[in-house]
Amino acid sequence: MLSATEIVKAQDDSTRIWHDAPHIAPIEGAGAWLSLVIRQHRANFELWHIEDEARTPGATDADLADVKRRVDTTNQRRNDLAESLDRALLEWLAARDLPDPRAPLHSESPGLIIDRLSILALKIYHTREETERRDCSTGHAERNRGRLAILEQQRADLAACLDALWQETLDRRRRFKLYQQMKMYNDPSLNPAIYKKSGQTTSS
Repeated sequence: MLSATEIVKAQDDSTRIWHDAPHIAPIEGAGAWLSLVIRQHRANFELWHIEDEARTPGATDADLADVKRRVDTTNQRRNDLAESLDRALLEWLAARDLPDPRAPLHSESPGLIIDRLSILALKIYHTREETERRDCSTGHAERNRGRLAILEQQRADLAACLDALWQETLDRRRRFKLYQQMKMYNDPSLNPAIYKKSGQTTSS
C-alpha cells in the first residue's frame, strides 16, 4: 500500500512534468493511492508558485491581496488532501484490524510526512535548477550544490522514517491517528476578521 520510494518517484516525476507542461493531467496508471499522493503534491506545487508571485518586484497591493486569497484556498486544499491520505491508509488498515490500539502512538501521521516529502521534492527541483544556471555570480552553483546534497539527504532520511513507521504499523508495534488541522482562517464563522466585518453572529 505504501512505499516511500514510489511516493518520492511520483512527486519527482510530477514536478518535472508540470514544469514542462503545467496543465497536464496526473500521471496515468498511477492507481488510486498514488493518484491521491499526486493530487496532494499538486496543491504544494501550485502553492509554491503562487507564493513566488508575492515576491515579484513591483507587485501591487491588489496583486498581493489576490495572491493571499489564492494561498489560503490552495493551502486549505493541501491540508485537506494530506488528511485524505491518512484516511485512505487508516481505511486500508482497518480492514486488516490495524493499527493495534495498544501500540505506542507516533506523533506524526504518514499524510503529514508525505506532505513534507512533497515540499522537499519542490526544493530539490528548484535547487537543482540553480546549480545549472549560467547567468549568476561566481560560487552560486557551488553553493547550491551543497544545499542540494543536504536536501537530498534530508529527503532520504524522511523517506526511511515513513517506511519504518508503515512497517511498524503493519507489525503492530506502532500506530498513528488522523490529526485534523482545524484551519480557522477560511471559515467565515471562525475568523473574527470576517464575522466582525460582516456583522455575522456565531451560534454556540
